[in-house]
Amino acid sequence: MPGLPAQRLIPAAKGLCIISGCKSCFLRRFSIQPAQQRKIPNRYLGQPSSFTHPHLLKPGEVTPGLSQVEYALRRHKLMTLIKKEAQKCSGMDHTVILLSNPTYYMSNDIPYTFHQDTNFLYLCGFQEPDSILVLQSLPGEALPSHKAMLFVPRRDPSRELWDGPRSGTDGAVALTGVDEAYPIEEIRYLVTKLKGDSDMVWYDSAKPVHTQLHSDYLQSLAEIKARSKNHIQGINHLVQQLRMIKSPAEIERMKVAGRVTSQAFIETMFASKSPVDEAFLYAKFEFECRARGADILAYPPVVAGGNRSNTLHYVKNNQLIKDGEMVLLDGGCEFSCYVSDITRTWPINGRFTDPQAELYQAVLEIQKSCLSLCSPGVSLENIYSLMLSLMGQKLKELGILKKSTTENFKAVRKYCPHHVGHYLGMDVHDTPDMSRSLPLQPGMVITIEPGIYIPQDDMAAPERLRGLGVRIEDDVVVTEDAPLILSADCPKEIYHVEHICGRSL
Repeated sequence: MPGLPAQRLIPAAKGLCIISGCKSCFLRRFSIQPAQQRKIPNRYLGQPSSFTHPHLLKPGEVTPGLSQVEYALRRHKLMTLIKKEAQKCSGMDHTVILLSNPTYYMSNDIPYTFHQDTNFLYLCGFQEPDSILVLQSLPGEALPSHKAMLFVPRRDPSRELWDGPRSGTDGAVALTGVDEAYPIEEIRYLVTKLKGDSDMVWYDSAKPVHTQLHSDYLQSLAEIKARSKNHIQGINHLVQQLRMIKSPAEIERMKVAGRVTSQAFIETMFASKSPVDEAFLYAKFEFECRARGADILAYPPVVAGGNRSNTLHYVKNNQLIKDGEMVLLDGGCEFSCYVSDITRTWPINGRFTDPQAELYQAVLEIQKSCLSLCSPGVSLENIYSLMLSLMGQKLKELGILKKSTTENFKAVRKYCPHHVGHYLGMDVHDTPDMSRSLPLQPGMVITIEPGIYIPQDDMAAPERLRGLGVRIEDDVVVTEDAPLILSADCPKEIYHVEHICGRSL
C-alpha cells in the first residue's frame, strides 16, 4: 500500500500481502469480476450474506438481487467519469473517498435503526457504520483502472455482545468483492500519502456524511488540499449522475417495492371504516408492507383525513377520520435498498360524495395526461408545465378560478404548490442535485403526483369543495416504449376504489 512506513505490515483481508512497496499489490489490475477464492466466512457478518441468509441472497450477491459484478461495474463507471472530468490533470493519481453513515442515537446509548448513506452503499453494498470506501488509481495505469479498498471497524467481541456481529476485514472483502480491506485506523497512512501535490482527491469535505470520521482522519487532508494547487474535488454529483439510470437489476428491485406497496394500499383501503383513527391506517399500512418482506417504510407516511390533506407533509397521523371524509395516504416501503412512493386518496366510508368525485376525477385526468408524457427526451419540467396548464383548465371547470391561464400560473400554484414529481431510487427524493430540466432517458425512475388542495378557509373556492384535498401519485420507469408504471397494481379509478373500500362495509 503506497505511503506506508517501510516494512510495516498492515492487518488486512486474509491472504492479502499489504507490505509497503509490494509490487503485486500495486499492479493488481482492475477487474469487474467478483473476487475469486474468497469464501464467505462461516459466521454472521454485519449484514446478511448468502451463507447466513440463503433465503434472501444468492452466492455472489452483496445485497439481495445485486451481485459483486454489478457493484464493481458501478465503481468502474465512476472512475470513467472521473477520467473525463480530469482530462486536464494528466499524470496525476486520483483517489475517491466516500464515508459511511454513523450510528445515530435517540437518547444516551439507545440507537436509531441504522441506515447506510446511499452514495456509499451504491458503490460497495457495505451496510455497516463507521466505514470508508477508497477507490485509488493504479500507478502507471490509465483510468479507469483502480483498486477498491474498504476501511472498516475492527472485530470487537465486547462490542459485538451488545451491537451484534461485525464483518471485519475478511468479511468485508469476501462479501463485497473489493480488492482490499483494512481496520479503520489504518486510513491515516493513506491520508499522509495523499497530502502531496501529485494526488487529486475526490471527496465531499464541505458536508462530510460522518463528521467524526472526517474530524479524526480527513479534516487535516481537506485543510492541506485547500491550500494546494490541486484542491479537493466533490464526488457526490458524479455518483448521483450514475444513480440516475437504473440497471435491469435495480428496476427489478423497484418493481417488487412498487408491488408490495400497492398490495399494502389495497389491504389498507379494505380495512377502512368510519370513523377510524389515522394511526390505525398508519399501522395497517406499515404492517402490510413489512409482512410482505419490506425492510422499513421509505419515509414517515402521510395519513391525512379531511382538511388535513391540505397540509402537504402532514405526518402527525393522530386524528380521527369521520364518516363522509376522505383520507390521503402518501406512503412507500424500502425493499432491498430501493424504495417506492405512492399516494392514493379515498373516501373512508367507501363512497365518494359528488363533490369529492368531481375533484378526484379532475386530478386523475391530469395525472393520466402527465403519465403519457413520461418518454425519453421529455423532462420533468416539461411535464410540470403541462400539469399547470391542465390544472388551470380543471380549476376553471370546477368554479375555483374565474378563468384558466396558460402563462401566469401563480393562481394555479396556490392550489398545487409542489412539483409534478421527482426522481426515485435508493432514496425517496433521489439524486436531489440533478436538475428536473434534464431530458428523461430510459432507465430513469420518476414519480408523477399532481394534486389539488382546497383549504377549509378558502372563501374564494365553492363551498362544496372546501376542505377537500386530492393527490394521486405513481412511480414510473422511463423506457424506449410506453412508460412502465411500477404502482400499476394500486387502484385509482373511482369504480375500483369504491369496490375495494365497499367490501369493508
